[in-house]
Amino acid sequence: MISSTAFKIFDESIETYHVIDSVDQPFSNPYPEHSLESLLYRKNWIDTVQWHYEDIIRDPNIKPEDALVLKRKIDASNQDRTDLVEHIDDYFLKKYRSVELLKNATINTESPAWAIDRLSILALKIYHMKEEVNRDDATAEHIEKCKSKLGVLTEQKRDLSTAIDQLLEDISEGKKYMKVYRQMKMYNDDEMNPILRGEKGA
Repeated sequence: MISSTAFKIFDESIETYHVIDSVDQPFSNPYPEHSLESLLYRKNWIDTVQWHYEDIIRDPNIKPEDALVLKRKIDASNQDRTDLVEHIDDYFLKKYRSVELLKNATINTESPAWAIDRLSILALKIYHMKEEVNRDDATAEHIEKCKSKLGVLTEQKRDLSTAIDQLLEDISEGKKYMKVYRQMKMYNDDEMNPILRGEKGA
């Protein structure tokens, strides 16, 4: 099943990141270039680095100039994340392009890759919630609350994994079809963002 493979790769990425645990560490992909596994690993690495960017920028003592630099990095990371999701969808579009659709085939509310994107974020939530459960310096009340939240996240993982696998199975059988709308992020476009193209107002 794709979901179990993806989650295993996400766990591997998260564990590898936390060996050094630095947003500035070099990235190395252990999977063959252009493979689905490579895309999934890269996708989660981006999510993991951005998770920690978001932690850092919430430091109440961060210098404004450092926060601005970090905000730019978060913006770039968001664009990389979107690009990777589209690459993953391209993989599935190519894989299922020859499937003959049934007459009553329907479209899903989100593409497979955007559902997998949610699974990647969920893997990060589960990892860090486990950290909270295992903290030595936390109160018993905090730990119990985190255990409860971890149980919900684990249930969500099961449900989301089932939904992803079912969606891909339905696509492979012609019961559902993919229709991918590319993200049109106007604020990153030199021609669409009035500030970037030199205008003073929106």
